Amino acid sequence: MAVLQWRKFNFFDKDIVKDPQSGQTLDKFKGLRVTCWASGRGNIICGDAEGMVFFTDHSWTLISFPAYQVRISHLFQLKQSNILVSIGEDDEGIAPLVKVWNFDKRDSMNLPVCVRMLRVAPGTKPVAVSCVAAHENLSAMAIGFCDGSVLLVRGDITRERHSKSKVVHSDKHPVTGLAFRHVSGQTVLFIATTDTITSYNLTQKDARNVLDMHGCHVNCSTLSNHTQDFQFVVGKSDALYFYQPDGRGPCLAFEGDKTRVLWFRNYLVVASLDTKTMARQGGMSTLTVYDIQNKFTAYSSPLPEIIDIVAEWGSLFIVSTDNKLYRLDEKDTQTKLDMLFKKNLYQMAINLAKSQHYDYEGLIDIFTQYGDHLNSKGDHDGAIQQYIRTIGHLEPSYVIRKFLDAQRIHNLTAYLQALHGQNLANKDHTTLLINCYTKLKDVQKLDEFVMTDRELNFDVETAIKVCRQAGYNKHALYLAKKFDEHDWFLKIYLELEEKDEQKRKANFIEALQYMSTLPTQEADSYLKKYGNAMVNEIPQETTALLKTLCTPQAAQASADVAGEDDCVRPEEFIHIYVNQTVFLLDFLEFIVKEQPESSSVIYNTLLELYLHRDPEDAEDVWVLKESKALQLLKNPEAKYHLDQAMVLTQMHDFTAGVLYLYEKAKLYQQILHYHMDHRNYAMVIETCKMHGNKDSNLWLQALSFFAHTDEECREQIVEVLAHIDKRNLLPPLMVVQTLANNSTATLATVRDYVVKRLQAENELVASDERLIRQYREETEKTRAQCEELKTSAKIFQVSKCMLCRNPLDLPAVHFLCSHSYHQHCLEGMMDTDTECPQCQEKNRKVLDMVRAQEQNKELHEHFHNQLERASDGFTVVAEYFGRGVFNKPTLVTDPTAAPAPSE
Repeated sequence: MAVLQWRKFNFFDKDIVKDPQSGQTLDKFKGLRVTCWASGRGNIICGDAEGMVFFTDHSWTLISFPAYQVRISHLFQLKQSNILVSIGEDDEGIAPLVKVWNFDKRDSMNLPVCVRMLRVAPGTKPVAVSCVAAHENLSAMAIGFCDGSVLLVRGDITRERHSKSKVVHSDKHPVTGLAFRHVSGQTVLFIATTDTITSYNLTQKDARNVLDMHGCHVNCSTLSNHTQDFQFVVGKSDALYFYQPDGRGPCLAFEGDKTRVLWFRNYLVVASLDTKTMARQGGMSTLTVYDIQNKFTAYSSPLPEIIDIVAEWGSLFIVSTDNKLYRLDEKDTQTKLDMLFKKNLYQMAINLAKSQHYDYEGLIDIFTQYGDHLNSKGDHDGAIQQYIRTIGHLEPSYVIRKFLDAQRIHNLTAYLQALHGQNLANKDHTTLLINCYTKLKDVQKLDEFVMTDRELNFDVETAIKVCRQAGYNKHALYLAKKFDEHDWFLKIYLELEEKDEQKRKANFIEALQYMSTLPTQEADSYLKKYGNAMVNEIPQETTALLKTLCTPQAAQASADVAGEDDCVRPEEFIHIYVNQTVFLLDFLEFIVKEQPESSSVIYNTLLELYLHRDPEDAEDVWVLKESKALQLLKNPEAKYHLDQAMVLTQMHDFTAGVLYLYEKAKLYQQILHYHMDHRNYAMVIETCKMHGNKDSNLWLQALSFFAHTDEECREQIVEVLAHIDKRNLLPPLMVVQTLANNSTATLATVRDYVVKRLQAENELVASDERLIRQYREETEKTRAQCEELKTSAKIFQVSKCMLCRNPLDLPAVHFLCSHSYHQHCLEGMMDTDTECPQCQEKNRKVLDMVRAQEQNKELHEHFHNQLERASDGFTVVAEYFGRGVFNKPTLVTDPTAAPAPSE
């Protein structure tokens, strides 16, 4: 990949390091003959040609200590441990000396302590060291020499014990770079020389693998971080190469003489000689910072010739030949994103934000801006892809409004599909998506969306509605059946417009069969809703299903499941049989037979159907219906409403039914009037004979009826008079007055009746006269006895007690009524001895009659006085009638009284 094609940005701010105290250019390293640089653990460290080590923290306070007698050639600071490895010489002409310094341990001068010293040489002769590297876990250290040898020290590098040294690599060309890679338990040592690139797997017995036959210069290699899988990066004059332990990876075609290669955060920092400015100014370098992951140049600037580059405190520090220390600070993420937004580089902004671990809300904002940009440029497909990435955070209506144009319907479809895929769609979104499918006539997509076995992520009822409105009934039926939307399934089937009568009937049969599979209560509700249409189309099949639902077995099952109050009620289906009386009659007859305890609505409706006369009915059919109607009325289990049945029979002039219901309701006078209205004299007499004992007024009404009849009815009048006479229902005078209105009734008609009544009256008068004489005689006799008792002594000759019938002895009690008793018998029998037990009941009756007469006398006088003074006499009479004043007085005797002993 050509680096020259990468976009260049200025994501770093360059500045010269200032002294924090004076504010002037930092000059603390001026005059030092620095030979090497290192950084880490909060310090920037350098070594000079006098053997001194200088280190400073963020305050730029320079601290030094002597490390060697002659000079220092190399420094290596570990990142995870505060350990510094230095290589230098204490004497000329002898092997280099490696010292390990622990900055966490300080001496009395507050200087780091040297924890280990190691004299290194690949052979017997001293050889100059070209590079050094140490493993971060302190388990190994590699030292490269100018003769091409690499010495590997295994074990704890901070301790002399338990460590071993071994030459793992020998070559003719100087070693220019070393790096340890530890991934998945495998430790690999990368070795770069001026001629080759080699890897050694230290975990697998130093297995060697030559990666490239072209090497690099010193300081032109480094190890990447995890974003690039810890690859070994080598800068050569023609390109930048990346190596894995088993081979070479990608390369970046960046020409130029590289002098320094460093990995900083997610960036690859490269210093190279600036050939263009060298010709004019001399000694110039170019510092370039590459974002390998996002493939752009984050910074590029010419600088005086670069001696070294170190990274600390989140910044890059460049040591140059002009005795100045330059500092590069990365700009914050938002600033970098704003720079990309201004150039409409949204995809690069997205990649950058992800690599910088930008929060997701910030990414959503970038996706939205990117989508808006693409949409404005006409790249609607690309825009919709960005909007899809905002689902769950950006309001869907924001996107939908942008794609409502008919030409953008396929983009809207893609967005709505993604919205449903994440289960974030509402009913409106489902409606819109299905409408999009139907507008595009994309049946395949509609099948995938609707007719699928996967879990649906939309509102089923909404989808059914939209499919039905768009004419995709097959899809609507599939959804309704799969998700038990019974109402929709039946509604769609029953409302399908079919010109073919057979197909239409088949649809209704299919719906009926589906309904029969439902639980009883659900089938009940849907039959009430759609029953009328089904009866009109397939009455026989619908009636058969209704009969099944209304059987006692189905009713019992429904009661077990839903409770007694939710059982199927046949009367609730009567309304669906409009214009289908034949099938309604069949249904109701079935119900009455299977459920005799059915409600009055069932019986009333069935009676009405029986009485309804269709002009097309034959006479025998009508006779059969009347017979069934009368049978229904006489059925003792039939629960029809009596009043309504009367109305129906009268409306349809059903004589037998009317008379039966009158008789059942004990309306005997209505029966009589019915026959009177129809001039049926024989039935008038018959009705009086049948019900006259229950209502004696029937004979009187019959007499009045015949009296006002102009026709010849002498025989009927005679018969009525006989019954009136027999029951003594009317005085003869009123009978004569009543018959006086009849022109056909002569004196001969009533002569026998009048003579008989007069004879009876004469006999009654004679009987009363006899009683009067008898009462007068008894009264005179009683008066004589009273007078005798007052004037003469009473002789008691009774020899036996009237109670015990034993001979009477003293003490004894005698009454003037000639009854005698033992005193002890009388005391045991009565509470008082002043009244004879034998005459007590008779005396009480007499006394009660006397008191009643006295009370009536006073009451009658009071009544007449009130009647004379009252303004409304009728009110007074009504009040006394209500109090029972005019009722015939009745004497009530005590039935528990002991009877008088016989003589």
